[in-house]
Amino acid sequence: MARTGRSSGRPRARLWDATESHKQTAPTSSTRQAVDALLANGLPYSKKLSAHTSCVNALAISRDGRWLASAGDDPYVHIWDLNQDVVSEPTWRFRGPRSNVFTLAFSASGQYLYSGDTRADILKFDITHLNDPISRRGTASNSPSSRDHQHDDSIRAISTHPTQDHVFLSASEDGRVILHDTRAESRLTRAQGTLQQIAPFSCVQYHPVMHQLFATSDTQGSVCLRDVRMAFGPASQRQHKGVVHKYVTAIAKQGQACMARPETSSLTFDRDGRRLALTMLHHYPTLYALNDPFPIAMFSGRHLPDGTPVPPGERTWSNSCTMKHGSFGGLGSDQDMYYAHGSDDFRTYLWKIPSESALLEQRAVVSPFEWDMCPRPGEIGYAQTHSSPRYVPVELSVPHARLAGHDSIVNTALIHPHRPYLFTAGIERFVRLHSPTSITPSTEALPLTPQTVRAVPPTDPNSRQLLLRAMGLIDDDEVDEPDDDSQAIALFDQIIRTEGNGDVFDIRPCGPGYEASDSDDSDSEMETSSSGDAMVE
Repeated sequence: MARTGRSSGRPRARLWDATESHKQTAPTSSTRQAVDALLANGLPYSKKLSAHTSCVNALAISRDGRWLASAGDDPYVHIWDLNQDVVSEPTWRFRGPRSNVFTLAFSASGQYLYSGDTRADILKFDITHLNDPISRRGTASNSPSSRDHQHDDSIRAISTHPTQDHVFLSASEDGRVILHDTRAESRLTRAQGTLQQIAPFSCVQYHPVMHQLFATSDTQGSVCLRDVRMAFGPASQRQHKGVVHKYVTAIAKQGQACMARPETSSLTFDRDGRRLALTMLHHYPTLYALNDPFPIAMFSGRHLPDGTPVPPGERTWSNSCTMKHGSFGGLGSDQDMYYAHGSDDFRTYLWKIPSESALLEQRAVVSPFEWDMCPRPGEIGYAQTHSSPRYVPVELSVPHARLAGHDSIVNTALIHPHRPYLFTAGIERFVRLHSPTSITPSTEALPLTPQTVRAVPPTDPNSRQLLLRAMGLIDDDEVDEPDDDSQAIALFDQIIRTEGNGDVFDIRPCGPGYEASDSDDSDSEMETSSSGDAMVE
């Protein structure tokens, strides 16, 4: 059969065996049932965490779950204590960023917080004083303890080492990933700690369990798993820029002549490192098993949580206008059963993820000949080349919940590592905490979240002025900045009107001669198996 129910050509060398179990951490069925019951109605309660004076672009939570950090377009980094009886204001405010912050990361033990901004600054904040009694905190500095400026362009991502406080990776639009070790006895020179390529990097993430591995994405759509030992160090020990595995991100659509390779703007692992999810511009968030080059699922919003189709004319999940970050989480379980992501329709979507084995059973492989016959117009498949089989992942089109509470684009959705909380932020100057219950350990009684979602007006007479002002082409010294989000919302309304319906096959097409390795910037091609999978020791 050209179309099969189960994928063929599985990788011969596995980075992780999906059948392995960790009994000491495996959640019991009763725990899962309790979480399912708790989330039966989604996360209908919420509150605003207000302190910023502009867009909130980045969120991070410490590994112990106590501290929430937020940053964005204003010059502040706020720290919120989630162990307080009532979280109503930041515990601490750092000052230091000189430009928009798009990434935050706590160190392994929570001793430090790192931020990266569009002026290529990486700031290190010492937060150990936050564990001191309140009476002793007043003498602590609210400035960064160090400032790193090794990059030449915007910092897109910082990923801290899972066990070492002083080690982290940074990815930048200058086409470099840098391995930082802030200890004085660091053995790497600046050149030995730099991975360079032509395409701008968009994200970097350490593997949460196998610490020698890290994943990267770039603006050309290349997504790779790399080995620190092969990517950094003396030239004599580097191989293939550290690449040990590549993920196929090129897509084909039945009835469409060309393929497309969406820009991957961010990626994230689940807590065990068995799966990773990619955020793709003008395309759906896409789920991969660690050891499989082809995706096993796509997340969409074609249906409402009750399973009925989204009504005609109603906006649903999309990502065409901003850089976004999704996250895995258990929402109270110690297994990451959920994935959350913001959307251009001003909502946040939460999907429950089936087992990997179930998704693999449903993934189809379609021959190029059958694909060209177009039996299912519009179907999406992933392929290495125009002439190779199309892998059709499961479309998870029924979200577990659609969360409201924002009047503009939601860029970040971050699930708490231990509690049933979901934090969202975006164009507006607040963070929203979502909960399945009104009463929580960290808040007063929460109200129900308003479910009305603001519609984008068809036109705005001031749209041209807004765009020119945002680009710095109008200097309105006599015009006072509004003390609310109205100007930012109006600006992004105009961006949605002009860019919100972008088709990735028009924006990022690749012609019949496309090969999956065309834009990869490796020193040489890796040895591959017959199915194109990277061979890993």
